[in-house]
Amino acid sequence: MSSLKWSEIVGWDAEALEDLRYLGYAYLKQGKFDIAQSFFEALVTFNQNDAYDLQTLGGLYLETGQNLQALSTIEQALKVEPSHTLTLLNRVKALFALGYRRQAIAQAKALVSHSDATIANQASALLLSYT
Repeated sequence: MSSLKWSEIVGWDAEALEDLRYLGYAYLKQGKFDIAQSFFEALVTFNQNDAYDLQTLGGLYLETGQNLQALSTIEQALKVEPSHTLTLLNRVKALFALGYRRQAIAQAKALVSHSDATIANQASALLLSYT
């Protein structure tokens, strides 16, 4: 990714970026994933180290079937926030979608015992679906 500070170049402050995030999230909630994806791609361009934007973009790539791009973006998000469980679960989904079964199974098994029942149940469901 570029080391340019795009928000400074275009003169956008934190409030403008938050407005962009809000719009992207509004499209996401409506199920318009391709439109939301464009907003979050822009946000990641403006700030490559925002875990939320990276996590969301990775999830959007999964929703639109761009599994390799999803995995790459999810990996970026995990570098910023390594223990974010939903992102870890999305990594498992991307790995399964790409056919990396052994790695996906190992990571799903690690999430099955998670204290958050939603994460644990989804990990279990993925294991049942793919094994």
